Amino acid sequence: MRMRMAAEGVCLIVVVLGWFGVSKGEVYKVGDSAGWTTIGNIDYKLWSATKTFQLGDVIVFEYNPQFHNVMQVVHSEYKACNASSPISTHTTGNDSIAINTHGHHFFVCGVPGHCQSGQKLDINVLRSPSPTPSFSAPLPPPAVPSPSPSAAPPCLQLRRLLPNFLLFYLLITLFA
Repeated sequence: MRMRMAAEGVCLIVVVLGWFGVSKGEVYKVGDSAGWTTIGNIDYKLWSATKTFQLGDVIVFEYNPQFHNVMQVVHSEYKACNASSPISTHTTGNDSIAINTHGHHFFVCGVPGHCQSGQKLDINVLRSPSPTPSFSAPLPPPAVPSPSPSAAPPCLQLRRLLPNFLLFYLLITLFA
């Protein structure tokens, strides 16, 4: 009996630690292999629409700093392609921006004409309801997402699934 309680306690600790250990998000390279550019008619709106952004994700802008920059702006400036009063300006050519708040995050290239030609990005982090655990039936293992060239390495993608696997294991152990 003591051994079983100890095992359950260890499982619970692993679940809690695993849950906190995966709080770091994905790393997305804007524009995938093309990067942040006006060459190649990259559809940044489509690129963004194919991603599910979460708190803790990191957005990486890779570009030639001689020809581009990244400016975070408010919605009205994004719509008007006006970079005259940005929230922040990035000019290294390899800028990593952590997403720490829900809602829209707007970025444009401040070089004249670039935003108008489509070099602008809207990252939207939706509020997701807190999952409510159900103890009536074991949870099925989640599907493993297909890797994306811009997403983090597979080992980091699988880290997001760790809490579900640990919860599933805990439920199996408790009710076995």
